[in-house]
Amino acid sequence: MGNGNTAKLHHYVPQGYLRGFAGTQDRVTAVPLDRSRASFTTSVKNVAAQTHFHTVPGANEPDGFEKMLSVLEGEAVGIIRRMEAGEFPVSEEARMSLSYYLALQAVRGPDTRKTIERLQAKMVRVEVGAGGRANVTRWIKKNLGFDATEEQAQRIWDEATQPGGPPITISTVGHIKHMIDTAEHLAKYLVTRPWLLVRFDRRSLITCDAPVSLIRDSSDVDPWEGVGFATAWGISVPITRKLGLLMSDPMVMIERFEAGDPMIQEIRAAVVGGRLDRTERGTTAMERLFNEHTAESAREYIYCHPDDVRFVPDELHEPTLINMDAGGFMDAEFDGEPWFGDGALSNAEEDAGTPRIAGGA
Repeated sequence: MGNGNTAKLHHYVPQGYLRGFAGTQDRVTAVPLDRSRASFTTSVKNVAAQTHFHTVPGANEPDGFEKMLSVLEGEAVGIIRRMEAGEFPVSEEARMSLSYYLALQAVRGPDTRKTIERLQAKMVRVEVGAGGRANVTRWIKKNLGFDATEEQAQRIWDEATQPGGPPITISTVGHIKHMIDTAEHLAKYLVTRPWLLVRFDRRSLITCDAPVSLIRDSSDVDPWEGVGFATAWGISVPITRKLGLLMSDPMVMIERFEAGDPMIQEIRAAVVGGRLDRTERGTTAMERLFNEHTAESAREYIYCHPDDVRFVPDELHEPTLINMDAGGFMDAEFDGEPWFGDGALSNAEEDAGTPRIAGGA
């Protein structure tokens, strides 16, 4: 049971981090990607948050994960403040801690949750549709655990095979597990890159609701393909309005590792130990690199110091909470006939928690 002191408003971008972009009284300006809406200035406690976003209903401590995040965020913000004060390179321990914090930041927002739900919905759509209409009751029994009436079977068939798939909601526990597992995997792609800390004087950086940005290699011949943490030329993060962190090309390590270079462990030690890190004075070009990628990474809002609105790029994309999608056979049309002669069904992946499908028992 809860102890009566459960936090209700959960931030998916930490307040301590946002204060690095705030003006007096911890106020930031929020710029909606939906340009039909006006920008506004408010306290950092009012932005990048949702009510009970991390609450686990029925747990002994429903906001236990939120409290754990607060400890991790406090450590990371402390490292950022020391970097701001001139400490760089940071210790190997601090590098590990900050890398995990940034990896977690990349997957903790509503966009990750919505994307998981979208992909799971499409998976269920293909699974049900490929099995054929005659096999829906069998699929319901196997996956939802009840014997469906004809009316229920028809409703689930209609919902499952509609464009985009059925309405699916993953559990908070499913999202939390995905966050922890994915952040542990992604952190290694941050810690093993050379770090460039850029200090700005006259120009400033903006941030957003998804501030970890992947930078594509400018020589990429297939710009339509996605870019990931392992393949990105760089990963940029606005640390404060006057401090940007650019984690640059990891290919030196990757190529030497693949070539079996006997010096790879020494090279890794040099990278992780910060011996390849450097500091650079911010330029107009570097400000634009950070701010344009931050704006591109944003999902719904850009945040900045009230005096820095002029650094928000003029061209902004439409808001979206989907950061990945699947097409091809996932969007196939179904005519009710099974794709396989025996109507065999496959199991949907369960790597993000058990989905709840509207129309069930």
